[in-house]
Amino acid sequence: MTAVTDALVPEPATGGEDVVGDRVLVAVQAVNISRLSTHPVPTVPGTLIVVAGQGPKDSNGAGKSSFIAAITALLGDEQWRFASGARAVSELLFNAELATQGDSAWASADHGYIAGVFDGDGGPLTVWLRVNADAPHLEVRWRPGVHLAAAPSEAERVTLADGVWASLPRGAGRRDVVAKDLGRVLYGGRVRCVSFLSTSVRSKVATNLLSQPLNEIPPERIFNAIAALTGLDRELEAERVARAEEHRERAGAAEAAERLAAWERDAAAQLRAFDRRDRARADAEAALTCWRTRRARLLADAIEADAALAAERAQWEADESDARDAVAAAEREIEQLSGETLDAGLAAAASALADARARAERLGADAAVARDRAEELRRRVPALEDRRREADGRDEAAARAELAAAETRRDEAQQAFGRARGAVAAAERAAAEADAGASSAPAQLRALAAAGIAADGLLDAIELDEAVRDTWETRLWPYREAVVVAADALDAAAEALAGLPGSMIVAASDGDLPDGVRSTVPIAGFLSGLGGDGVMVVGGFPDPVTGRAARVKAAHAAWEAARAEEEAARRRADDAAADVALATRRLAGARAGTELDAVHADLAAQRDRLAALTAQEAALAPELDAAEREVRRRQARADTRALELDRLRGRREARERDRDRVRAALADLDRRRAALGLAALEEDWGAPRETAADLLAGLDADAATWTPDEWWQTAEKHLSEALRHAFPDGPSDADAPEEIRFLLRERAEGEGRRTEREQATFPRLAAALDGHLRRQADYERHRRRQIEVQLAARHADLVTARKGAEEAAGAAEAHRTALTAAIRARLQRVAEEFDKLDTAFGGYGATLEFPTPEPPADPGQEWRWRVTPKWRRADGQRFVPYNRRANTALMDEKAVKLVCAAALASAGGGRLCLVLDELGRNLGKEHRKEAVALFRKIGETHGITVIGALQDDMEPYAIDACGQYVKLRRSSDAMPYNEPPVVVGYDEHAERVRLLAEQVTAARPE
Repeated sequence: MTAVTDALVPEPATGGEDVVGDRVLVAVQAVNISRLSTHPVPTVPGTLIVVAGQGPKDSNGAGKSSFIAAITALLGDEQWRFASGARAVSELLFNAELATQGDSAWASADHGYIAGVFDGDGGPLTVWLRVNADAPHLEVRWRPGVHLAAAPSEAERVTLADGVWASLPRGAGRRDVVAKDLGRVLYGGRVRCVSFLSTSVRSKVATNLLSQPLNEIPPERIFNAIAALTGLDRELEAERVARAEEHRERAGAAEAAERLAAWERDAAAQLRAFDRRDRARADAEAALTCWRTRRARLLADAIEADAALAAERAQWEADESDARDAVAAAEREIEQLSGETLDAGLAAAASALADARARAERLGADAAVARDRAEELRRRVPALEDRRREADGRDEAAARAELAAAETRRDEAQQAFGRARGAVAAAERAAAEADAGASSAPAQLRALAAAGIAADGLLDAIELDEAVRDTWETRLWPYREAVVVAADALDAAAEALAGLPGSMIVAASDGDLPDGVRSTVPIAGFLSGLGGDGVMVVGGFPDPVTGRAARVKAAHAAWEAARAEEEAARRRADDAAADVALATRRLAGARAGTELDAVHADLAAQRDRLAALTAQEAALAPELDAAEREVRRRQARADTRALELDRLRGRREARERDRDRVRAALADLDRRRAALGLAALEEDWGAPRETAADLLAGLDADAATWTPDEWWQTAEKHLSEALRHAFPDGPSDADAPEEIRFLLRERAEGEGRRTEREQATFPRLAAALDGHLRRQADYERHRRRQIEVQLAARHADLVTARKGAEEAAGAAEAHRTALTAAIRARLQRVAEEFDKLDTAFGGYGATLEFPTPEPPADPGQEWRWRVTPKWRRADGQRFVPYNRRANTALMDEKAVKLVCAAALASAGGGRLCLVLDELGRNLGKEHRKEAVALFRKIGETHGITVIGALQDDMEPYAIDACGQYVKLRRSSDAMPYNEPPVVVGYDEHAERVRLLAEQVTAARPE
């Protein structure tokens, strides 16, 4: 409660705090802060100071926001979060990448300085803040007097700043004052600065009441703006933290309760498991007891049964001896009646009979084969006779000779037909060549045509009268394959015909042709040279051999003659083929006649063989009858002796059956005694026989009557219960040892019947289960004691957690109650200051409406208050909410008054500085000057220094209305730092001007 009230309403500091006191800021110097120049900038307290800019294109880029942000850090504006180390202040350091557009010639600053000169009662005081890129991000030193880095150049001032800082004394003994102590040490914890800054210099920005029309800002954001100006936002954050702490305590208590419940559930589950295993131990012990009692019963019963079977075996052994003696007596009697002579004769007669019967069967089989062969031959005779008729009386040799002669004629006719077809093809080609005018030299004419040379066949080009035909045909015949070309194409023609050796070329020449000679080409010269001596060609051609028409006619006539000859040759080939076919049929008929003669001969042979076989069968019949009679006679003699032997053998077999029955009974007794497994039972018992009898003697009357099966069923029931208690999930239970799982699988899936598998695995399974449970017994007893101790301790922890949650809830509620009263008191002060300013500067009174909201249940959610500004529009009227329709001038005026009221309410009586970014950005053009003037009037009336950064469009209205004008300049993007600022102002305190004159003028270049 007290801490909240003290934080909201600071009291004057005592002792070593409040170093600045009531002094006011009269000068600022920035070194390595953004792109600001290092020139000292004087400030006039208690008036409106406007900061304009001249960048490369407009007012942006000159560092206005960085300049006023540096002032807020110097004056301890808590929006920098000094209690958390003020890390955001380090973002004001010079950044080469941003300031020089990525120029690598400059380096970013790792530290910088913000120096401020304060003046008032007690004399001047210079405060230096060192801003570091690394922690600590802010360090503070101070010294009475004016101590600025004054030198003619930027580089000298930067170097000098490090020296000045080193010369200043540390404020906290051996260490420097850091950010968390700045407000307390310099200003005694009083608010000396409230601000609205843009996002370019601070990431978390409160609502700026001057950034947009007031009636467009919702009540929640109006409260946020007032809270930022008055410091309520920090208290609300503290309340949220307290609420979160309360939530954590409650959550911790609930979590402790949940953990306890979960632990109790786990502990109860463990105890239930321990109880199950205790029952399992009892059942396992009972199962083992029943199993041992069953073994004792089995052993006692086996001993008793073995004694009875031994006595019965002695009786059967005596019966077996008697049966053996009776069988031996019967065999002796049979041996006396048996004789070998009778048997040997009967056997010889039977052998002779069998031999005769075998020979008769062989003769019958051979006769059947002969009959079948004869029948097959008779069936072939008609077909062979039909085929023999086609021979036309010829024998096989004559038919073969006729076939050879016919095939020879056929071959000759086919060859002649082939030659005729070739002659037709040649005649057809000759006719085609004659039609094309190339009958005399076709190959040469084609070659010349391919070479593009015009040529004619010599004989085709010449026509002769009948009177001179014989004379000129004999002269021209040797040149029948000559071609005629133009004289100038003679060489080219020779080259074209180089591939046809022997070709004759006649050069065309003009002149008179001989009588009776006509030519389509000029060849007079050639014809004049023919007819020389020494060469004779026999004439007398039946048809003309010159002239194209004559040669065409002759070629077609030859073609027709060749086709006629081809047809005649084809007919002769067909006749020859028919003769070959006829000769082939005659040869086949002659061969059938030869085969028929062979069939008749074979048929006669089969008839002869069948007659011989029939005669042999007739001769064998008397011998077969005699053998059968001998066998019947000897068999009759043997039958009388056989009857007696059969009687004796029957008696022997009866004695043997008696003997076998006795032996079977003895074997059964032996099996029954072996089945008792007496030796195995004694081995399983593992103690003398008498101890089993003693155990059974100690049973009560009812248990003494139980059979081994009843003891087995009881033991199995106890074992099943023990397994169910020990392993509720069966073989898949996580606690089941691998040995027990294996035995359970063997029980379920092994060979044999289920009962046999269960009895075979019972001893091992029961022993394994008993050993497993015994090994866990000590651990479970220890665990039970641990659970009892932990239960008590956890209950105590839960009581402590719930108590802590209740205390946190009480503290949070008390904090909210105190904070609610403090917030309402602060808002009431703002409302009172708002009313005073409104009535003092042309209004009719104003107030604030701020209902108390319920705190949110969510610890991460903000406690949202709503503030609704209201004012009267005339005397005596009621208050009207700010969001009712009104003219823009009225809205701008009320916004200025509300900002100033919030600043005055947070001042606590100290010298206040109100810093505004984008001053008047949303004010209407027609009343911007009045709104800016209102800031100056309120500042001068109440001692508030109002510092506002301007845009270009606001600068003309602010110049005449402000008390001081500062213009930051940077003419090019290539310049990393600003040019010297322009400062225009008036300070009625001449001493302050003279105090700073030396430092300001020292920064001017010579």
